[in-house]
Amino acid sequence: MKTYAPKEADIQRKWFLVDADGQVLGRMATRIATILRGKDEPGYAPNVDMGDFVVVINAEKVKLTGNKLNDKLYQSHSGYPGGFKEQTASELMEKHPERIIENAIKGMLPRNRLRAKILKKLKVYKGSAHPHEAQNPEPLTLDK
Repeated sequence: MKTYAPKEADIQRKWFLVDADGQVLGRMATRIATILRGKDEPGYAPNVDMGDFVVVINAEKVKLTGNKLNDKLYQSHSGYPGGFKEQTASELMEKHPERIIENAIKGMLPRNRLRAKILKKLKVYKGSAHPHEAQNPEPLTLDK
């Protein structure tokens, strides 16, 4: 029996639509990361980007459990002296709620060359409107 190796030309990508309204951030992010990587596909290979596209709407309505809105910190450094910045989740939620979802999913992806390629298939929007109607994304329920 020969080993099956998927090729880029053989991959059929689908579009999924996820409504983040009332969803718990971590549980939603793990399911989306699995779909983006393609681990739910029968012919999954870790060295090939086999995942589907995911459009997330209503990013500002995502739910963080416990006291994470005040306790969770997002840190960055520009590389220059005095370039350290720190924001709480509530501050980031007011300005850029889509970044909270992007950061959660990014942290669940492998730290290799495929990560950037996989993240390009993730589209996160603040409201319920999105420019991907032409792709006919099918609604994805995250309850398993």
